[in-house]
Amino acid sequence: MLGGVGNDGFFAHAVAMMRMHKEPPMPHPCFRTVVAVLLLALSLGAQAQTRAWLDRDRIASGDTATLNIQTDQPAASAPDYSPLLSEFELSGNTSRREFEIVNGVSRTRVMFAVALRPRREGVIGIPGLRVGSRTTQPLTLTVTAAAIAPPRAGGVVFIQAEADDQDPYVQQAVGYVVRLYYAVPLISGQLDQDPPEGATLQRVGEDLQYQRELGGRRYTVVERRFLLIPERSGTLTIPGARFQGRGVGGFFDELFGDGQRDLRARGTPRLLQIRAAPANAPQPWLPLRGLSLRYLATPQAARAGEAVTVTIEATADGASAAQMPELNLPVGSGAQVFAEPAQADESFVEGRPQVRIARKFQLVPAQAGALRISGPRLQWWDVRAGIARTASLPDLNLQVSPGVGGFGTPAVPAPGTEADQEGSDWMRVPGVQGEIRPWALGTVLFAALWLGTLMWGLHRRPGALPIAGEQHNAVPSSAKSLRDLKRALEVGDLGEVGDVLCALASPPAPDLDALQMRLADTAQRDAVQALLRARWGDGDPAAARGAVREAFKRGPRWRKAEAVVSEPLPPLYPS
Repeated sequence: MLGGVGNDGFFAHAVAMMRMHKEPPMPHPCFRTVVAVLLLALSLGAQAQTRAWLDRDRIASGDTATLNIQTDQPAASAPDYSPLLSEFELSGNTSRREFEIVNGVSRTRVMFAVALRPRREGVIGIPGLRVGSRTTQPLTLTVTAAAIAPPRAGGVVFIQAEADDQDPYVQQAVGYVVRLYYAVPLISGQLDQDPPEGATLQRVGEDLQYQRELGGRRYTVVERRFLLIPERSGTLTIPGARFQGRGVGGFFDELFGDGQRDLRARGTPRLLQIRAAPANAPQPWLPLRGLSLRYLATPQAARAGEAVTVTIEATADGASAAQMPELNLPVGSGAQVFAEPAQADESFVEGRPQVRIARKFQLVPAQAGALRISGPRLQWWDVRAGIARTASLPDLNLQVSPGVGGFGTPAVPAPGTEADQEGSDWMRVPGVQGEIRPWALGTVLFAALWLGTLMWGLHRRPGALPIAGEQHNAVPSSAKSLRDLKRALEVGDLGEVGDVLCALASPPAPDLDALQMRLADTAQRDAVQALLRARWGDGDPAAARGAVREAFKRGPRWRKAEAVVSEPLPPLYPS
């Protein structure tokens, strides 16, 4: 419902409606004094806040913008508007007082509003205004050339509608604006807009109300904004909006009637030509007028095992938050990434939707050294140029230092490893990649001969029969596995540490929960539990690594399984 729209009309109608009700009886003076003292004491406990804002920060020459000022100072007088007179014509100066109780705390707020009509075009600064003991923040207002009068201008009431693009693509977000013009004060009214077939039409934000001068006549304008998304190509017909209401009549309406007159208006249907998505367009399909990416926060350095923050912002012209793809930060195995939910700020600028999305990422480097983070990339379709584009950010290169207690320090290569092979004598073995030393080859041959002799001796030993349950209870050799665990704790991520721990069991445990049930040592079970919490983001990764390193430094301790006794004869009653 639209009733009393506009600055002067709205508040005049509100005052008239208040006067229609019977005034309540005045309370006793003593009661009023007590209430006033209580309200004053409660209001002084809260810190006063004063802020100012414009209902629109961009208007056409001849239009008005409403400057709103709100303060929590109960005794504040009207702002001093004199600094605005050099740049604006002022009208519709109004104020109202609000009282509310939230969680047992009372608060009084005073709202001031004034209509500003710029005297020139361009960017005009609005200085801070003094309100009580405080000053509002400065604002800016952009004033463009005068609006072109619609074809039906000149009547008492008429409707104008426009789309920001006459030939959009399928699934392109189109801004659609409906404006109701009326030259007489409204008493009541209703504005309706039917959705078209083959597209979705969603109302965006609240109605704007301002004044505009067209053809020497001043109109009050109600602007309603919609988000239109075509679903198929071809001709799209948008039905015209409808208005029906009652306004203040003229002399004869007052003389022969109740002083009111019926008002009706219907807008002209709009036709849009919807284009299909090009065959060479990138997927997912993202038609926009513009897209930009930037870093809001980047770290300069990092430490292993400690989180650093990277924040990315994407600004899209011609889309809503629901149409934007998810922002991601691709990082390799050198770090873990924990993404927070994206924060979206949607607006309507120059008749079309715009959105700003910011997302924060927490990065935990796994080891010291150089860490390269690939910059995000988003592919989109430029609807104005008709070509595919890519928005991207540069890569981030971080130098990661060792964490607390030397966590993440790269392992020093042992003698005989690849890093210590320069200048040594090597020999090539056919069928083997790389080169090996002669003494290493001799060691391997000697070990093979010893193993063969051992197997021959066991085979020749009489009565050497396997005992049932012996293999199940034997503790597996963990010499090499413990080295793998040490390496994973130093240079691997938490997932690799968990995989090595599960591989220590015989047979290997399917997951850390199953591994925890097999361990006999309480400290080792607690260390596995700390690793689980850290992998799910509920614990400290550095502390979890330290607990695993300390608990498993002498190898895992397994629960003893019950031995299975071998029966010499088959059962009398087989199952």
